Amino acid sequence: MVKLRLKRCGRKQRAVYRIVAIDVRSRREGKDLRKVGFYDPMKNQTYLNVPLILYFLEKGAQPTGTVQNLLKKAEVFKELPPNEMKFD
Repeated sequence: MVKLRLKRCGRKQRAVYRIVAIDVRSRREGKDLRKVGFYDPMKNQTYLNVPLILYFLEKGAQPTGTVQNLLKKAEVFKELPPNEMKFD
């Protein structure tokens, strides 16, 4: 199963996160399938590759709680058909 989750980057006390599609059995810092976005909580900046995120969501990828909140804020779920919005 594939999840969309945050992968920590940056230096000490200055975290920056990549939003990645990754297998659920992999560690947080493990090898990702694809980088689909970027999130900087200090500057409150977010970059999302929306077509790629929609592709993974349509194929059954599940976003984690934080990534789901970021996607809701960016209104990505409005671009999905209504029957595709089932999350665990």
